[in-house]
Amino acid sequence: MQVRLETGLTSEEYVWQKAWRFARLERCPLHPRGGCGLARHTPYERVSPPGCWIARDYCRKGRTTFSLLPDFLCSRLTGTLAEVEAVVATAEAARTQEAASEALRPDIELPGALRWLRRRMKLVHAVLAASIGLLPNLLAGCEPTVRSVRSALGTENALVCLRDAAAAHLHALPPPLGFGPRPARRRPSPTALQQDTGTVPPADTG
Repeated sequence: MQVRLETGLTSEEYVWQKAWRFARLERCPLHPRGGCGLARHTPYERVSPPGCWIARDYCRKGRTTFSLLPDFLCSRLTGTLAEVEAVVATAEAARTQEAASEALRPDIELPGALRWLRRRMKLVHAVLAASIGLLPNLLAGCEPTVRSVRSALGTENALVCLRDAAAAHLHALPPPLGFGPRPARRRPSPTALQQDTGTVPPADTG
């Protein structure tokens, strides 16, 4: 289970200080009164940023491991919140998604780059829409876009800011900001691939 590690450190500072060595839960999320045998567990390394490890605690009574995710990191997605926010901001400002994909991922073929980009756009726009509903006083009148939310918050690090502002709702918010489930996939309509049958011809009376 992922839980928030509140920190003002940047990713570079976190790695340089090896801050995961000092990260601990003050109380067990499942047993806040204690007595559950909460203890340190083996940390694990993230793919990105390089050298970044995640502290973990283990509840023996609940048989649950808690990963302490620092504020700058995406949940269930590689990289930092600042990186994924920059990707979506670039896509929003681009002429087309294809153009944005080619600029952002020149190392892979266009179909793969488009899938990479669209996944991030879908996740970020979903979490922005949910945040607008949960924080009406902060995000009143916002559209679920990076540009709009940045303008309302007055920052270029909107997702990091929202993780703090929506801390009480992180269990319900989708990744990469929150720790809830991913947005549900839309099921294609059973008639989506059917062609128009056109006008029914008159019956043959001969």
